[in-house]
Amino acid sequence: MKLSTRGRYGVRALLDLAAHQGEGPVLLKDIARRQEVSLAYLEHLIAPLVAGGLVKSTRGARGGVLLLKPPSAIKLSEVVQLLEGSIAPVDCVNNPDICHRSAFCVTRDIWIEMKNAMNQVLDSKTLQDLIERQRQKGQAKTEMYYI
Repeated sequence: MKLSTRGRYGVRALLDLAAHQGEGPVLLKDIARRQEVSLAYLEHLIAPLVAGGLVKSTRGARGGVLLLKPPSAIKLSEVVQLLEGSIAPVDCVNNPDICHRSAFCVTRDIWIEMKNAMNQVLDSKTLQDLIERQRQKGQAKTEMYYI
């Protein structure tokens, strides 16, 4: 399973928001600049995060985006699910009816184990965990975050 730029950049954008938590709404153009992501692409990524209840977007002179939950309450699994959909490596994992071999396919068992392992890791990590890892790496919160 390879995460697309949607998942990777989306997590970076939320990590940037989490690092600026408490400073008021953050302008998308500032996140885009810090994360080296085009503003147009970032706007495209924010929409599902708003719809999913992770981010609030406000317009106007004091507008921007804010996290709706504390960083400790936002699991990476939520973010990846909103931006990527299922992380199943093959379609039959989520929909066994698409293949007549699903009931006896041993490789499908492995693909299910892979999906479960990835879900377990993503479900056990929050944005707060990433902030703490970033602090351990000794970088200031305004520097780029790579995932």
